[in-house]
Amino acid sequence: MAQHTGTHPSDPRQGPDDGSLRDSVAEFVRSRVFPQEAVLDAGGRDAATALRDLREEARRAGLWALPLPAGLGGGGLPLRSYAALAEAEGASDHGPAALGSAPLLDVTMLARHGTDRIRADYLEALVAGEMRACYAMTEPDVPGTDPFLTGTRAEPRPDGGWRVSGRKWFTSGAAGADLVTVLARTSGSAGDREGLSLLLVPTSSPGFRVVRELPVFGAAGQYEIELDRVTVPAGHMIGAPGRALAIAGERLQLGRTLRCLRWLGQAQRAFDLMCERAAVRGGTRGPLAGHQLVQQHVFDALLAIRTTRPLVHEAVALLDAGRDAHVETGLAKVAAARTLQQVTDSAIQVHGAAGLGPDTPLPALFRTGRAARILDGPDELHVTSVARRVLRGYGPRPATRG
Repeated sequence: MAQHTGTHPSDPRQGPDDGSLRDSVAEFVRSRVFPQEAVLDAGGRDAATALRDLREEARRAGLWALPLPAGLGGGGLPLRSYAALAEAEGASDHGPAALGSAPLLDVTMLARHGTDRIRADYLEALVAGEMRACYAMTEPDVPGTDPFLTGTRAEPRPDGGWRVSGRKWFTSGAAGADLVTVLARTSGSAGDREGLSLLLVPTSSPGFRVVRELPVFGAAGQYEIELDRVTVPAGHMIGAPGRALAIAGERLQLGRTLRCLRWLGQAQRAFDLMCERAAVRGGTRGPLAGHQLVQQHVFDALLAIRTTRPLVHEAVALLDAGRDAHVETGLAKVAAARTLQQVTDSAIQVHGAAGLGPDTPLPALFRTGRAARILDGPDELHVTSVARRVLRGYGPRPATRG
C-alpha cells in the first residue's frame, strides 16, 4: 500500500537528514508495528512479549527514544525535528511505545520540575523503558475543565512526605505503570484557585489500587484509580507546593501538540487506505476512483489534512522556541481531532461494509478521532478559550492625552 505519512522530504521544516529518518520510522511502523496491532490491542502476556520484541528491534535499528534527552539514553532530537517523526510514529497508537518516545511528556516534566531525588531515581529508567509512568488529573463527578474542584487531598507527614487520598479516572496506562503523577490539593478547600500540587506516587505503595478499566468505545487503556491514604516519600513533589496548574498547563500544551501530530499520522493512514480502496475496488461501472462522489471524499479529506498540518506545526515551532502557544495549540487540537474523524469517516464510507468490520484499522481510527474531541479538553473548551484570548486584543484602547 502506498503511504505518505508525515511531511514530504523536501519540507523546509526538516533538516537535511530528517527525511530519511522519518522514512525509516514510517517503514518500521508499517512493517513491524501494524502487523502486531491486534496482539497489542488484546493486552496480556502476548502483548507484553510483542512490545518487548518491537522495542529491541527499534534499538537495533537506531530508532529508540529519538526525542528524549541524549544524556539519559535518548536520541536528543529537538521538538521541531521530531515533529515529522511523531506523525509517522502516531500512525499506530502503539508506535510511540514501540519506539520509546511514549514517556516524552513525563521525562520532560520531571527533568524540568522534579527534585534531585526524582531525577536521579527515575529518569534514566523511564527513558530506557524499564519503568512506566502515567498522569492522573481528572476525577469522577468533577468537571475535567475545572481543576480547582479537585477533591484528592494530600496531607503533610512529619518526615517531609505526604499522605494522599482520592480517586482519579481516565488515567492512561495506569494498570502497568510504576509511577503516577497525581494532582492533589495540599492546602485550601475545593474551588480555591491556589493550593494544588503535583506528587509523583510509586504505584507499589500500599493503598494504591486500580479500581476498574474504562473502555472507550470498547478500547482498553484507560483506568480509574484509588489512593487510600497512600504514603508518598519526601522529595516526590513536582515543582513547588501550590504550583501544579502552571506545570500542568506546560505539560498540556506539549501533550496536546504531540497528540495532534499523531492524529495527523492516523488521518494520513486513513487517507491512504481510502485512496487504495478507491483505486482497486471496482464494479460494473468501473473503479470507485472514477465516481465523482468518491473523488469528493478524497478532495475533502486531503484538504482537511493539508490545512490542519500547518496549524499543528505552528504550535510545534512556538513550543520549540519556548514561547506561549495557547491559541495555536487550541486551534491545532480542535482541527486535528476533527480532521481525524472526518477523514476516517470518509474512508469508512468508501470501504462500505468492509470499513465497519475487523479487517481494517478504520473502526479503531474512527474511535480515536471521536474520543479526541473530548479527551485533552473538549472542543468547546478550546473554542471558548481561543476566542477569549483573541478578543482581548480587540477591547477598548486606553485614551491618549493630546
